[in-house]
Amino acid sequence: MKLKKGWVLRGLAAAAAVVFAVVAYVYLTLPDVRILATENPKTTAFMKLREEQAAREGRKLRHQHQWVRYSRISKNLQRAVIVAEDSRFFDHEGVDIEEIRKSIEINMAKGSAIRGGSTITQQLAKNLYLSPSKDPLRKLKELIIARRLEAALSKARIFEIYLNVIEWGDGVWGAESAARLYFGVPASGLSRSQAALLAGAIINPRVLNPARPNRRLLARQRIILDRMGGVEPPAPPPLPVPSPEEGESDPSAPDSTVPDELPVPDESFPPVPGPADEAPPPL
Repeated sequence: MKLKKGWVLRGLAAAAAVVFAVVAYVYLTLPDVRILATENPKTTAFMKLREEQAAREGRKLRHQHQWVRYSRISKNLQRAVIVAEDSRFFDHEGVDIEEIRKSIEINMAKGSAIRGGSTITQQLAKNLYLSPSKDPLRKLKELIIARRLEAALSKARIFEIYLNVIEWGDGVWGAESAARLYFGVPASGLSRSQAALLAGAIINPRVLNPARPNRRLLARQRIILDRMGGVEPPAPPPLPVPSPEEGESDPSAPDSTVPDELPVPDESFPPVPGPADEAPPPL
């Protein structure tokens, strides 16, 4: 009996040593995110991944990406994205334990992965450096990078980078490119309705088209619009990072952010007819 217990203890010790070695290796080989405090990323892991996928399919992927400063992204879009993607953005340090717990409970009840628990910081970590793989080791890397981002950067800087690099369509990256492609306006000029459509499309950006919203996207738009009023985005970073790639003809010009009280929703995107008592699905 004692012999068996000894083998068990040695096995547990060996397993713990392996886990520690893996975590240590992952931690030491991850990228240094501190450079993002002063430099804008020129490309991301997701951009490279999409280009490789297109090459394997024998097609050339368009690449629409235009960096703009945080102060030149409509507060309407800032509010909408926080509502849609991470309502507790200001309350966590990169990882939202409460949201992860809820996600696990819902997914176990449904028997499949229905709901994710990733924060905006985790999504940024994945987009910049990793892949959409479900590999547990990839997820571990994502969590560690997210904590590093929160330690090295302000919330506003994290949000600025996120809004400039996330995928908003096939070969479409960042708020400025998305706003101009789908609505013909700069990111600073997005209305509440347009912003809610863009935010709603992040969940599946290569399928949901903000310019031609389907029922699902219109339902998400309505939910986001209802919740936007209680959100106040972070103030711009104290030292905005300019970029030669910015889509600004006159950097000294005042922001043209559309006032929050614009009519809602846009007349160009009327609600889909349906039963008056039909409740919108949860985000």
